[in-house]
This record gives sequence, C-alpha cells and structure tokens, in this order.
Amino acid sequence: MSARRLVLLPAILAAASIAAGLLAQERLIRDDRGRELRLEGRPIRVISLAPNITEILFTLGAGSQVAGVTRYCDYPPEAAEKIRIGGFLDPDIERIRKAAPDLIIAFRGNPWERIERLDDLGLRVFVLDIGFRLEEIRPLVEKIGTVVGRTSEAGILARALTDKAARVAAALSGVAVRPRVFLKLQGEGLWTCGRDSYFTDLVEKAGGTSVTAGLEKSWLEYSVESLVRDDPDVIVVLAPSPAEFERTRAWLNSRPGLRATTAVRNGRILRLDENAASRFGPRLFDSLEELAGLLHPEKFPPGRTAAKE
Repeated sequence: MSARRLVLLPAILAAASIAAGLLAQERLIRDDRGRELRLEGRPIRVISLAPNITEILFTLGAGSQVAGVTRYCDYPPEAAEKIRIGGFLDPDIERIRKAAPDLIIAFRGNPWERIERLDDLGLRVFVLDIGFRLEEIRPLVEKIGTVVGRTSEAGILARALTDKAARVAAALSGVAVRPRVFLKLQGEGLWTCGRDSYFTDLVEKAGGTSVTAGLEKSWLEYSVESLVRDDPDVIVVLAPSPAEFERTRAWLNSRPGLRATTAVRNGRILRLDENAASRFGPRLFDSLEELAGLLHPEKFPPGRTAAKE
C-alpha cells in the first residue's frame, strides 16, 4: 500500500465504522498482564500513554474518543488538540485523574509503578506488552480495536499492513546480496539496537543484515573499534530531519577510525525518517518500504513501490 493509499485509509475505516455501528454488548477483555476489563459500548474518554498508541487510535478513526495524550504524541497533527498528560516515562497521575478517563491504554516501557498507581485510583488501564517484531503490530492493532470498539476498522488496517509487508517481501525475493547494516540512532555517539529491538527486525525484513543482531541488549552504545571490526556496507541513521541527518553524517565522517569502514569510504550513510520509524505503529510499514528501497534501489526504482508490484 502506497503512502497515498495509507492517507485514504482513515476514510475507508470511517465507512466501516458506520456500517458496524456502535458496540452495545458487554465484553470482557484481557490485557497483556492478564488483567480482565469489563467494557460496554465504546469508551469515550480514552487516554493514550504512548505515541504509537495515539497513532493507531487515530488511524482507526477513534480520534474523537481520545481525551489525552503524552507530550510526545505529535502524529497525526490532530493529536496536538488533546490534553497533555505528561510524558511516556513520567505520565502525570493527577492530570490523568482530572481528565476522568473511562479507559487508559499503556504500552511496554511505561513505568509499572505509574500503572499501579492508576490501578489503585480505580481507573481502567489496558496494558499492551508487545513490540519486538513487525508482525506483532497486527495483534497490537486488533487488541486496540477491540478495546475501543473498533474491531471492523482494526481488521481492515491489520490486513492492509500485513499485505504491504508481504509485497515488500515479494519484491525482495531472490535478492542475492544482503548488505551489512549498522543502524545508528540520531545524534553523536554510536547508539544502536540489538537482538530484541524491532529495529533489528526492520533491517532484516528490508533485505539487510544487522551487524548488531547478535547482541542481547535492546539498546546499547557501540564502540568505534567494534564498528570498524564489523565493517558495515551501509550505515542507516534515524534522523528527524535532513538537517539533523547532515549533522550526524558530518560527525561520522569526522571520526578518523570510521573512515576505514566500507560504508563511510563509499559514502553509504543513509537517512531513515526517525518520526515514522521510531513509532511501533502503522507508519513503520512505510519505513519498511523506505529502508528496503535504500538498501535495494534496483528493486524499488523511483515511482515504483511495493504496493505496485
């Protein structure tokens, strides 16, 4: 599915919502910590504790049900109109309480002590504890759709994302060479990700081989010596803007040791949009296609995307 078609997806989901109608029946839903929530109808004051949850809610057409979001929830732009309830790691308990939510959706990485305090206040918290592989986005979307009464919309979105991943995989079938990739987080220092990060899975599914895939830590700072030893063919930089990318590229080129690597020597330092790729949600599949095109431009020439294969 192209970016243009993803833009049209909310309209398709809205039509599905009208067809499905409001869910009036009572339903019992179990979250990823094993706690059951009893819900009736659609919650109308939902608080999201993570940017990717906010993105999924709006993509499902549930933006009108969202009462509050974190300070980092900047996509879609409509999220800026919602009450800010603090950050991902420091949600403000009092602000959340005053917002009078009928449902709070938390994600892996939100502090457990904050979640437990919300539980103690008698607030309904639905915890989602997945996010290591791209294929987990489908159940994530489906669970959110179920808990907010948007099951039809969630089914449509989940299938669209699965189909897009399949088209990228088909475009890459038969690829003989998988470039060795070092994925670098934005800024100075060689911060990267290991085996248990979905970024590593993203690199693999985009037709690359992550040089840090064997490391146990999800996030770590790499040494120049280790990177020279691994000698990646490509360095992919997660950067929020072209200007930030240019600063990071200049920093990489200025490191004497790194000039010996194949990636720096051949000018193969590439940018991947940080805002989309750093959210475990629908736009990550745009990042998958973008990265696949960077690593295998012969498979994704200009004007031709996996959606058109």
